[in-house]
Amino acid sequence: MTHEPRNAGAPTDTTFGLLLEKIRYEGAYPTRERAEESLRAVLGALGRQITGDERVALAAALPEEAARVFTADVPAVKQLAGAAFVGDLAERTGGTQATARWDAGVVLSQIAALVGDDLAAEVVSCLPPGYALLFGRAELLTQAA
Repeated sequence: MTHEPRNAGAPTDTTFGLLLEKIRYEGAYPTRERAEESLRAVLGALGRQITGDERVALAAALPEEAARVFTADVPAVKQLAGAAFVGDLAERTGGTQATARWDAGVVLSQIAALVGDDLAAEVVSCLPPGYALLFGRAELLTQAA
């Protein structure tokens, strides 16, 4: 499935700057630099979890600088469930589980808002359980009857 980036035609610096400002505001980060640290850590970690068409579509929908961060590392062989993703993020950043959960939730919910509902849902569906809430979405569990 091909997705038209919502930010097509927008100046890259402006779009990346607006994304950082939204993350700074929503995350109540004291500085733009702190917001950017969170963005880079979370997008880098997410980039290690997503492969295939979803990886290509998400990278195309992100501002250029964010897309570079997202695609900088090769995807991991095994995807992490949401809780393990947060734990890995905490370990890599030297933070706590709580701050990693906060950073992931703030950044991923703003990424979801930027790329739109359809692509966000597609990305969440390609990941193991536990990511929907990080993207600001309810996670619906199906039960066998």
